[in-house]
This record gives sequence, C-alpha cells and structure tokens, in this order.
Amino acid sequence: MTSFGEVAKHGRGWLPLIGLNALVGSAVTLALPSVLGRSVDAIVAGSGYTRWFVIAAALIGLGVLAGIVDAFAGAACVARTTAWLRHRLVRHVVRGGHGGAREFDTGDLVTRVSANATDAAQAGPAAVTAIAAVAPPLGSLVLLALIDPWLAAAFFGGVLLVVLVLWTFARRTADVSLAYQETQGRIAALLSESLTGIRTITAAGTAEREERRILGLLPELHRNGVVTWQILARSGAQAAVVGPLVLVAVLVVGGIELVGGDITAGELFAASQYAVLGAGLGSLTGVLGELARAKAGVRRAAEVTAIEPVAHGTLPLPAGPGQVTFDGVSVVADGNVLLDNVNLDIPGGATVAVVGPSGAGKSVLAAVAARLRDPSTGQVRLDGVPLPAISKHVLRSAVGCAFERPQLVGRTIGEAIDPHAVSPVRTLAAARATHAHDFVSRLPDGYFTSLRKAPMSGGERQRLGLARAWPASRLLVLDDAMSSLDTATERQISRTLTDDRHHRTRLIVTHRAATAARADLVVWLDHGQVRAIAPHADLWRHPSYRAVFG
Repeated sequence: MTSFGEVAKHGRGWLPLIGLNALVGSAVTLALPSVLGRSVDAIVAGSGYTRWFVIAAALIGLGVLAGIVDAFAGAACVARTTAWLRHRLVRHVVRGGHGGAREFDTGDLVTRVSANATDAAQAGPAAVTAIAAVAPPLGSLVLLALIDPWLAAAFFGGVLLVVLVLWTFARRTADVSLAYQETQGRIAALLSESLTGIRTITAAGTAEREERRILGLLPELHRNGVVTWQILARSGAQAAVVGPLVLVAVLVVGGIELVGGDITAGELFAASQYAVLGAGLGSLTGVLGELARAKAGVRRAAEVTAIEPVAHGTLPLPAGPGQVTFDGVSVVADGNVLLDNVNLDIPGGATVAVVGPSGAGKSVLAAVAARLRDPSTGQVRLDGVPLPAISKHVLRSAVGCAFERPQLVGRTIGEAIDPHAVSPVRTLAAARATHAHDFVSRLPDGYFTSLRKAPMSGGERQRLGLARAWPASRLLVLDDAMSSLDTATERQISRTLTDDRHHRTRLIVTHRAATAARADLVVWLDHGQVRAIAPHADLWRHPSYRAVFG
C-alpha cells in the first residue's frame, strides 16, 4: 500500500538538499530586513553604511543562488519519484494479473500511471516547502518581539487571520482535487474503450454519439475546475485583504513607537519588512494546492498498489503426461456464478474440446486451467500438483495459452513468437508447426520485420499467438484461438494439434463442430456446469448439443 509519507520519503536523496536550501532561503529572508534596517540607520547617522550594503548584496546573491538550487533540486526530486512510482504502479498491475487489472478501466489506469503519478511525486518537495514556509513568519514574530513587544502583538493578531484563511483553503481544495483527477480518469477510460472498438463505431455510424458519450463528462470536469479556481480566488482575495491589514497594523504601532523614541527608523523599516513576510503566508495557497493534488495522486496510486500480486509456489512438476484435474472448482465474480462446482479429470496427452453456448463459462474454464485466474473455491492440479504450489518459471514453461485476440509483444515478429529469445531454432519450429512461417517468410525482413509495421490479418495474428504458446511442455490451452483462421489452415493446425508428437494435453475452446469432432473428448458446458463429457460422435445425437453449433 502506498502512503503519502512513503512517496515523500522516496525523494530522500534530494529532500535534505531541498530542506537545507529552504533553511538558507529562510535565513536570508529573515536577515535581509534587519541588515537593510541597519543600513537605513547608518545612512541617517552618516557613517558605516558601506559595510551593511556589502552584507545586503551578499545576502541577495545567496538568496538568488538558493532559488536556483531549489528549482533544480525540486525538479530532480519530482522526476526521480515519478519514475519510481510509475515503475511500482506498472509492476503491481502486471503482477496482479487479469484479476487485479480487471478492477480498473484501461484509460483510468493510464491516467493514474502518467498524470496522477506526477502529481503524487510532488509530495516530498511540497511538504518540505510548506514546512519551510512557516519559518519566515515565525522568525519574523521573534525578531519583532526583540525590536518591540507591541509590534509582535500587532503582527501576531494579523497572522492568525492569514492562518485561518489557509486552513479553510487546504480543507476545501483536497476533495476538489481528488474529484478532478477521478473525472479525468473516467474520461480517459471512455476514450480508451472507444479506441478499442473504433472500427465498430465507424461501421455503425455512431461516431457523433460516441463523441457525446466521452465528452459528456467535460461539464463535470469543468465544474470541478471552476470550483478549484473559485476556492483559490476566494482564498487569494482574503489573503490580499488580510495581508495589508497586518502591514498597516504593524506600521501604525511602529509609527507610534518611533514618535515615542522607542524604536529607530531602521527598526521601523525592518518591522515593515517582517510584516510583509507574515502577510506573505497567503502565498502558501499555491504550495497547499500542490499538497492537495499530491495527496489525491497518492490516494489514486494507493488503490493500484493495493492489488495483490499473484502468488506462486516453489514446487517443481513431477514427470507426467499433463493430466489436468478440476476438483470442485467454482468461480464467482461480482455476484455472478461463472463456474459451478466443476469436477473434471482430463487425461494427459489428450485433445479435449470445450464447447457450450455463449456465457457457458468456456473462457473461464480455460483461464482457470492455465492459472490466469484462481477459482473462488476448489482447486486445479497439473500432474497432481496444485497450480498455486508450482513455481512461476516451471508453470509458465509447462503451460502455454493462445487467445482469440492475442496481444503480441516485442519489437519484431521473432520476438513476438519467442519473447525470451531462447533460440532461432525454437522460433522457427513453433512458426512452422502453427503455419505462421507461411506468411512470415514472405515479409521483407522475415522474422526481423517490425511487429508494429507488419501487415497482418486477424488469422495471421492468431497464428503468431499459437506459435508463442507452442513450446509449452505439458498443457496447451487455446481459447477460441483459431476462430479467425480460414477452414484449410484451421484443419492443418488442428491436425498438427491432434498428432502432436510432444504428447501434450490440448484444451481447446471452440465453436466449430469440425474441431470438436477431431478431439478425443468434448467437455460440454452449460451455465457454468459440466453437462457431459464424451466423444463428439456420442454427443452429436443430442439436439441440444447440435444446437450449440447453430
């Protein structure tokens, strides 16, 4: 879980420098009025003012240097913290698997990782700046008390009003900042969803309606933005009124003290500058605004880092044919029963087709078999070992998965087939077995063709997805992974799967009767339950089974 303190502390390499620089800046700010006041008194006296001018010039130079260092250190700290936080967020999303990422929309996740992470990274510098900003007013109060207690009393009364303004601003702006970021995330989620289905939107002629749906949240974003600026403007106006009152109060008291001979002209000048510093607390609205945005960003990041990573065991797999056993497996999501007490014993080395009407739970069964999600109750075993007890490396080497719409990863076609770049021989063997080599060999650069630029149909992408899964040693799980293939290619790959010389178990989710007919067994699912397990020829006698294939 990510907290504000954890994010702030991560800038520890730069925060001490920022803090030290802030102290130097505060010291310069407090010393300069006193030095200038001494200069005024020296000018009135007609001697000794050169020394005070030199000291004042040195302090101004030191202040400028402190400002430069502060700008550099703050930017470096935010950049480093942003990079760390983004790595952490991405790691949690990826390691949380499908179950963890399912809690968030894609666009919302992108917003959290990009924009909100930058806001959250301001936590350390903003906190240090806010603390350091309190030093000049407190120091001014002490120094005014040394000049004259009545000056300090007038100053203190005005500062209390400024603090009240700041407290009200901080309390109101925190909620608005969070609402603004959440609305941004929702807009990004809608946009991402539309981009995914842009072809369907174009074909249906609903582009204008989709535009209205995405931009329908802009008024809400506008309202949050307006409220933010209203709060800032109101607080700024209040500070603009209270600030001069502090200065007037100090000048009135100082004037009376000067006439009475209790303070000098230089001390009155210094007192006026300290009064300005106290009134300058109103400038903290900008810092407090950064703190509010950082707090909102950290909160949204914490929701992502709360995703529990998928836990893996340490056990190896014993020698075995790839037998898969479902023991009382049920899957419940959002109150819906996706699988209901499934008990299966899939023989090792067999080709098993999974069929059923839409919503029967076929893809869920495949995901549970490959441990892409865990069951709510029950367990799945591979060659007698529960899937959660198997080490991650062993499990992913033993189980391969291919999907209807594979997401190909890598710079080249070759990397998409073999992300770990084990060997060119393995890449070529997988491509030939899945008939991906037929079209890859015709590309200008073959397996070195840029994945992003390679022209591919849906069926060709599916063949690359099959090739990526092909090296699995125990179990191949194909979730409608041949739906976009032409009949001839699908028959060739099905024959390759059936005659698999590696003798692996093949679990194939399909909507095609021909694929089910070539399987050794068919698992017939209906409403999350196993209705029957038998060869296709035996099940074909049932009208309800034939209806599954239309």
